[in-house]
Amino acid sequence: MTTGFFNLFKEEGVTSTALVNRMKRLTKTPCGHMGTLDPLAAGVLPVGVGRATRLFDYFLKKQKRYTARFRFGATTKTLDREGEIITGGHVPSEVEIKSVLKDFIGEIAQVPPAYSAKSVNGKRSYELARAGQEVELPAKQVRIFSFELLTQTGEDEFEFEILCGGGTYIRSLARDVASTLGTLGYMTKLTRTASGVFVLENAVPVEQITEANANEFLIPTESVLPFPVLSEKETDGRIFHGIAVDTGLSDGDYKIYNNGNFYGIARAAAGKMKIAVKLC
Repeated sequence: MTTGFFNLFKEEGVTSTALVNRMKRLTKTPCGHMGTLDPLAAGVLPVGVGRATRLFDYFLKKQKRYTARFRFGATTKTLDREGEIITGGHVPSEVEIKSVLKDFIGEIAQVPPAYSAKSVNGKRSYELARAGQEVELPAKQVRIFSFELLTQTGEDEFEFEILCGGGTYIRSLARDVASTLGTLGYMTKLTRTASGVFVLENAVPVEQITEANANEFLIPTESVLPFPVLSEKETDGRIFHGIAVDTGLSDGDYKIYNNGNFYGIARAAAGKMKIAVKLC
């Protein structure tokens, strides 16, 4: 079975699911994306192929980098340009905006947009919102590493660069920055420029990938894992049979090989080592 990653460039107006389905057909192998992008957004969409999809939880923890544009003095129910525009409030200056961005650095409580894929009593939040129901989602903790105002792109629009942890809603940041400034705001444009080790500069439009050349664009799974290598001298062969073996290595994750072939991730904890994820 083919295993590895494609670093795809998703264009605006295309769903993440559509790109994953295309890669399934090309590779004839199960695939999954490592963090969805809304149809409105563009940018980096890592797609795992085969057993690489087992790393989904690992990539959820990776840092994401975005450039985003926020419009002030108006909002929409969807918190992006796809909703009906509701005007109100003033347009802040660059100085005013910069003065509040520091308040969003670190771990913050963020309420997801009502028009999101969050589950509410077994239904998607956006389904309830579209049906006219009031949706109140609980706040969740997210982490913002940096939040920088880049430039003013219009009379009431500004561009930002945001480095954040997984699960952050950039649309919610537009709403919350505006609220802090005593006005309204929503997101007009979003591009993901990095997702962990996958960066925009190396992202490939899906149209360039065919059945004939797919292997040329496939990124080996081991190359995207920033873990130390467990040498074969340090490896007790019983570990490949599901047995937790003794180890003197520090706690953490290691890339493990079997007869020179990449096998997966081994995890050391409290003097024991065992296979955490089999990827071969």
